[in-house]
Amino acid sequence: MDVFLETGRLVLRPFVDGDADVERLVALDGDPEVTRFLNGGKPTSREEVRTRTLPRLLHVHPGLGTRGYWAAEERETGAFLGWFEFRPLAEDSAAVVELGYRLRRAAWGRGYATEGSRALVDKGFTELGVERVTANTMAVNVRSRRVMEKAGLSFVRAYTGDWPEAIPGSEHGEVEYALTRAAWRRHRA
Repeated sequence: MDVFLETGRLVLRPFVDGDADVERLVALDGDPEVTRFLNGGKPTSREEVRTRTLPRLLHVHPGLGTRGYWAAEERETGAFLGWFEFRPLAEDSAAVVELGYRLRRAAWGRGYATEGSRALVDKGFTELGVERVTANTMAVNVRSRRVMEKAGLSFVRAYTGDWPEAIPGSEHGEVEYALTRAAWRRHRA
């Protein structure tokens, strides 16, 4: 198995173009609690996972020299936990990347999101040439905001995004968090 990153409890690996990862993603995006802050809890169809989601997760970003999404598995058991995003905002530059995560409900509250996020931030600043990490979520998504804070990101702004369809909580807007390489260095010193 190709491994992008390993932590004490996690393995982040590239997604594979095949039925196994399609099934994992369908199950993940089929849980209304997992997608609650993304689309109001609507499941993603198998066809959409196969034709839209998986190709996005397989994409290699030239500026970063690698993919932007990683399947997360429990190191000890190999169980699929979800995925992490560490994707450059500009295709040809690794300067600014977006951090994200989507984990199965069974993995919530166990520190996996924070552990994976911290490891990606560290790898980005030490190996990938990243200058700034940014992350966004709905203002009401308190758990995700807490992960961003624990990963070292700080609140930047609140804003109102364009939602194709309003979902519960979207009326409160969204928030952006960020961390620069300089701030990361100061914090580690």
